[in-house]
Amino acid sequence: MTTLVIGAGLIGAQVGRILIERGETPVLLDRAAQPGPLAEILDLDRAILATGDILRPLTLVDAIRRHGVTRIVHTAANPMLTLGAQTDPAAAIELNVMGTVNVFETARACGIKRVVVSSSNVLNHFVAGGDGSNDPMRETAWPRPTTFYASTKQTIESLGLNYARWCGIEFAAMRYGAVFGPWSGAGGGGPSNIMREALRKALAGDEAAMPSGAMEWVYSKDAAMATVLALEAADLGPGVFNTTMGALSSPEDMAAALKEAVPGATVRIETPSAAAVSMPDMQAVSDLSAARTYLGFEPQYGLVEGLRDLAGWLKGRE
Repeated sequence: MTTLVIGAGLIGAQVGRILIERGETPVLLDRAAQPGPLAEILDLDRAILATGDILRPLTLVDAIRRHGVTRIVHTAANPMLTLGAQTDPAAAIELNVMGTVNVFETARACGIKRVVVSSSNVLNHFVAGGDGSNDPMRETAWPRPTTFYASTKQTIESLGLNYARWCGIEFAAMRYGAVFGPWSGAGGGGPSNIMREALRKALAGDEAAMPSGAMEWVYSKDAAMATVLALEAADLGPGVFNTTMGALSSPEDMAAALKEAVPGATVRIETPSAAAVSMPDMQAVSDLSAARTYLGFEPQYGLVEGLRDLAGWLKGRE
């Protein structure tokens, strides 16, 4: 069993680490792999780094054939996620949608059955409509995404489910909450970077800023574990799985968690205006029942546990 992990960053590196711990030699594919940051997460001697681009599908075919790949995890996404897609919609659509189609088509051509793809819980929050009582004859039957990034994720899920229905692909989409965790390289979204910077400031004795809206988070190690569980599940059920901490954290919850993880920390509640579009005031908690039933997923990290783990990692790098 050999897994191709596309996108060797915040989540992909943790997926690679877990696969190595389970005795596998994963193939980590990226347009520009970052060996330094990766080496802080996993044993590079037990992984294969490959150069490739989901917009150049023959590079995916080459990696699959060269290394005997039997399953795929696809975590590559446009830079800065929601914020980046609002700034450059066309580039985000090309990478997220057409890049993912290339992954599906490569899997189909190469006989790869299991494909696990990164989606996002933005589809639970960045939506409007849905006032048609689910009557398919009404234009407003179901909610529609309200950002470019959410629109790409809805497209990816719909396409993946149809590849499963018509082409025999065993498809799973992981609707991650806002992810944070150990990672010193480039990449990550606005919420991830804000959480990491807040912790850095707290550890340095400076005032930290926490976002001013309620958020659903997931620690990167939990996001990766859920992804590996989706690789291994016998039955993928609905094919789409919420992957969060199972809690909605208010600004006060986030500030309190930071103070518990870093005693003596001073925290203000503020969302930088540049990141506001990617950090809404969320109103509800994503239902984890499908992930629990079909994947056996149970988050191991709450906010305090995640911040403590990340603080230990940051201290270990000084």
